[in-house]
Amino acid sequence: MPFLPAEHPYSHLIDTLKDGSIKFFNPHKINDPRYDKLPLSIRILLESAIRNCDGFYTKQEDVQNILDWQQQQNKAEVPFSPARVLLQDFTGIPAMVDLAAMRDALAKHGVDPGLVNPKCPTDLIVDHLLQIDYSKCVSVLTGRPPSRGSSQCGGQRGACRKSACSDPAASAGRPSSSVQQIENTPLLCPFHLKPVSETETAVKNQEMELIRNKERLQFFKWCSKAFKNVNVVPPDVGAVHQVNLEYLSRVVQVNDGFIYPDSVVGTDSHTTMINGLGILGWGVGGIESEAVMLGQPVSLTLPEVVGCKLVGSINPLTTSIDIVLGIKKHLRQASITGKFLEFFGPGVSQLSVPDRTTIANMCPEYSAIVSFFPVDQVTLEHFKKTRDQENLEMLESYMKAVKLFQMTLSQVIEIDLSSMVPYVSGPKRPSDRVEVSSMKEDFQSCLNEKVGFKGFHIAKEKQETRVPFLHSGQEYQLAHGSVVIAAVISCTNNCNPSVMLTAGLLAKKAVEAGLVVKPYIRTSLAPGSGMVTHYLNASGVLPYFSQLGFEVIGYGCATCVGNTAPLPEAVVDAIEQGDLVACGILSGNRHFEGRLCDCVRANYLASPPLVVAYAIAGTVGIDFEKEPLGETPEGKQVYLRDVWPSREEVQQTEEDTVISSIFKDLRGRMEKGNVFWNSVECPDGVVFPWDHKSTYIRSPSFFSKLVKVPAPQSIENAHALLFLGDEVTTDHISPAGSIARVSAAAKYLLSKRLTPREFNSYGARRGNDAVMTRGTFASIKLQNRFIGKPGPKTLHIPSGQTMDVFEAADRYQRDGVPLIILAGKHYGSGNSRDWVAKGPYLLGVRAVIAESFEKLHKSQLVGMGIMPLQFQSGQSADSLELSGKERFSISLPDSLGLRPRLTVKTSQGKSFTVTALFDTETDVIFFQHGGLLRYVARTLL
Repeated sequence: MPFLPAEHPYSHLIDTLKDGSIKFFNPHKINDPRYDKLPLSIRILLESAIRNCDGFYTKQEDVQNILDWQQQQNKAEVPFSPARVLLQDFTGIPAMVDLAAMRDALAKHGVDPGLVNPKCPTDLIVDHLLQIDYSKCVSVLTGRPPSRGSSQCGGQRGACRKSACSDPAASAGRPSSSVQQIENTPLLCPFHLKPVSETETAVKNQEMELIRNKERLQFFKWCSKAFKNVNVVPPDVGAVHQVNLEYLSRVVQVNDGFIYPDSVVGTDSHTTMINGLGILGWGVGGIESEAVMLGQPVSLTLPEVVGCKLVGSINPLTTSIDIVLGIKKHLRQASITGKFLEFFGPGVSQLSVPDRTTIANMCPEYSAIVSFFPVDQVTLEHFKKTRDQENLEMLESYMKAVKLFQMTLSQVIEIDLSSMVPYVSGPKRPSDRVEVSSMKEDFQSCLNEKVGFKGFHIAKEKQETRVPFLHSGQEYQLAHGSVVIAAVISCTNNCNPSVMLTAGLLAKKAVEAGLVVKPYIRTSLAPGSGMVTHYLNASGVLPYFSQLGFEVIGYGCATCVGNTAPLPEAVVDAIEQGDLVACGILSGNRHFEGRLCDCVRANYLASPPLVVAYAIAGTVGIDFEKEPLGETPEGKQVYLRDVWPSREEVQQTEEDTVISSIFKDLRGRMEKGNVFWNSVECPDGVVFPWDHKSTYIRSPSFFSKLVKVPAPQSIENAHALLFLGDEVTTDHISPAGSIARVSAAAKYLLSKRLTPREFNSYGARRGNDAVMTRGTFASIKLQNRFIGKPGPKTLHIPSGQTMDVFEAADRYQRDGVPLIILAGKHYGSGNSRDWVAKGPYLLGVRAVIAESFEKLHKSQLVGMGIMPLQFQSGQSADSLELSGKERFSISLPDSLGLRPRLTVKTSQGKSFTVTALFDTETDVIFFQHGGLLRYVARTLL
């Protein structure tokens, strides 16, 4: 709180609980009838505004605007100061690097660098470092190997990968940064391979995680010591959204003797899961999160609140994933972009808390800001198993005192739960749903259709191609639709215990029936946290997962972010030989084409039990109703219906295993840490001692030439760096996967004397601006119309040369030429990443002109001082007959307002109007200062 209670403009609203030792601001004491008509999510905004009213960031006028929600929705801009900020390490490390660099900038100006601290409590969860180096019988290089081709190496097929024997890391007597992979084979090369047992897998992966990411972990640990209000959750505890749900969430917070609603903004795209617990929260960009960390509220237009009434009974065979996708389908058809969603109705009581968090997770898919489930008796019963009883009583007393059990809404959408049927999503976009009953024929149509969001355009005469290959001494065949990656991931949608238990019980029944998964399929089980392993083990299904190849590989993001271990070479060769559309199927939340593996073109999202089912079938081209999953050793055909567990069986197992001890176990692991993390050493001091040789952590140049008076300038004679189409995702702009050996980033790392095995991933190197700038627009799937084929290339227009995007941008900058980007619809959709704005800024991009923007990415561009400019309705680069090779000039007025219209003039004599998407006064201020970071630094100076 910025003021003492006696000085606070709303101190007269302070009330007490219990014996008077706990205080709270009670908005109900305003005695205004408008309060009783506010939706519950808006009441949380109101309480935050009242409590944080300081006359500067939050004013009494803001409080009145929120109170007058029915008249001010979609009109008034209001501030929201959340109780905490949530960071995962991929987006957290650049944020913390920025704060460390800001300390340097203050020190150079003679200001105490210790002033730079998060003012808002910040949790940073180290969860995205994990790579699958070990699974099944995967092995690790040990000792000094013989030279490649040495007679000492047996040279058996599959024993040594092409470059394994010349790995400098191994020859130096230290673990390679990319571990030798052997699929389902016994020890073949005794000189440098050691088998790994089942029980060692997670520990071995964790060891490699800590070796590979030592510099980053040392920096994280320094942050936990050097910065106030920073809590670092060490690796191997769990994925960020799971830890947030299971440990960090409180529903109410108690601080300095005051109780208030828990709320959060996070850089993880799954932050909205927390709405299922009755906690208001949503995802923001890394740049916006830094602003909140530094004490500035999130600015938003007071939203409409749409009620979603759930009615009907859930079909026993329908999983929460089916419910999520069914609800998403209804809501995508509704006009709820930029709105709050609140669930109510008789159907809500049928949904467990995990069901609710599963549904809340998907709200970005239908463009709502939040999907809020108010606290009710189901929520309280959940917390009785997972929280301290005394705190639970205080929670209930507070929620009732401030009337957070009622609601009034702008409009209502009714959804019948009984209409939900099983679906998968794919093969290229998570928004493309396919009924499981229609999967076989839909995949066939994908083969026939021309190349696009659904099609692969495979010639009719090649659709029956089958390619034989040998694996572990046995012959198999691959065809179009063959499954080669199957990953059960218990995060986001699939953190729901009932869904994971359904998969486990299905695995148990399948094993008991004699079914198997073909050994060449890259299978894995990545629990979102130790809680999942705990209840899978307690329920007795974990051994059956392992028997089908779904072994626990560790805790953290792996397959979803492209960290899948390499496929067997024989499989890759077969796919390439037959030009096959091989398939990956995972129970994650999102996927895009090529994200899992370059050679796997079709990727499907499915519930965990369906992942297991498709892995057993070995193909997506199956009709589960008419065709068997497989045969028993006796030749009896087994259908999916024979091994699918009943809803009653799953619920009983969940009741018996998902209990409070699971949550207590997680809390113990959180508080104790682990021996690896505890042994990590880090430097001391207020200012971070940058290692100029480091290729992971580097001080960025955002604060160079910091002047006190900002002066945004018009754009004169800019060239287009890229000419892009529709659906450009954050994966296209700033890839998170592995660093290609032929890329600008690879050239930089090679110049630092690193081998390709030591490149690691873009996600792991987000603390190095030199790597990330070179990795901007480095996706192999980038469709740049200047080039005409996918790849991270562009045209340097003055010379006519084709080159890497970074090299072209660097050449433009050396010549003093400003840059813009031309794009189509939905620019910047996908996961939240701050480098999708920081990278273009460092490339010299001043503006992006697109038909439409993803809202979060638009804010990120503004936060870095890049103008998001939108074509007028009905216009596009094509309708304006732009070639992209013109030069563009954009004049800025002396005074910028909200959504100003600007004129773009081209060197060909054409002019057209665009709208600058400055939606709030804060947007204008940030842009005028050249971005949020420079604005904050100036305020501290």
